[in-house]
Amino acid sequence: MHFIQAILMGIVQGLSEFLPISSSAHLVFTSNFYKVFKGIEIVQHSNEEVFFDIMVHLGTLIAVLIFFRKDIVNILKAMWQALRAKDWSNSDAKIGLFIMLGTVVTILIAYPLNEVAEKLVFSPAIVGGLLFVTGFVLLFSEYMSKNFKALKDNVDLKTSIMIGLAQGLAAMPGFSRSGWTIATGLFFGLDRTTAARYSFLLSIPIILGASMVYPVIKIDLHEAVQFNWSAILAGTVVSGLTGYLCIKYFMKFISKFSLNIFGYYCIIAGLATAVFFSLAG
Repeated sequence: MHFIQAILMGIVQGLSEFLPISSSAHLVFTSNFYKVFKGIEIVQHSNEEVFFDIMVHLGTLIAVLIFFRKDIVNILKAMWQALRAKDWSNSDAKIGLFIMLGTVVTILIAYPLNEVAEKLVFSPAIVGGLLFVTGFVLLFSEYMSKNFKALKDNVDLKTSIMIGLAQGLAAMPGFSRSGWTIATGLFFGLDRTTAARYSFLLSIPIILGASMVYPVIKIDLHEAVQFNWSAILAGTVVSGLTGYLCIKYFMKFISKFSLNIFGYYCIIAGLATAVFFSLAG
């Protein structure tokens, strides 16, 4: 992992994690573009690269925790009070339960896909094709949301399960996590702001879990000593700072505008990268 590569990927992660354009796809593209232009074999496997991917996701997780700190505190307080009073009628307490349920659904879907997803990191042309699909999902979700006479500003049980399922499928690089979860919210009648807020809150347990579990299971301590830790830490910090700014302005954007521009972008970028890496390979 080179320092400049780490900084570039940190910026890409921070920008693309919260925009519905698949951060995993853009990390794959950035890494493999770098390899192509440096003459490095694309299929070269490196646990350091996979670990770096986890770390920059951790950087953007910290950005979510800081930006939604008030929401998180309110949810935790409401859940504690609900446990003591055995009354889960509070809306924040319900959101906490739905996030827990959605996380379980995510794990059940994502875990079987994990091995395939890791291999796709080294198949950027296929990832481009999956990003192409994401574009149509975004466009279709906007089309469907227009059929609702009134959009909801609260998440219910059915919607939470389906959004958790969508987040699980988004384990595949190219299937945008935020894109698929927000789109699913729109499918089930949520307004854009509520869908985006719930999407970001739902990401917290799964990213935290992955960042803790993966290094323990996959990374050997002797191997980790050889990692370029200055590059990894720099990329993580950059991803967090970029991610915070991205959340701030994306929440303002999505309250006023549709996801169509991101849908068109995913279609164009997915097709272009699929063709490029098919030819480069």
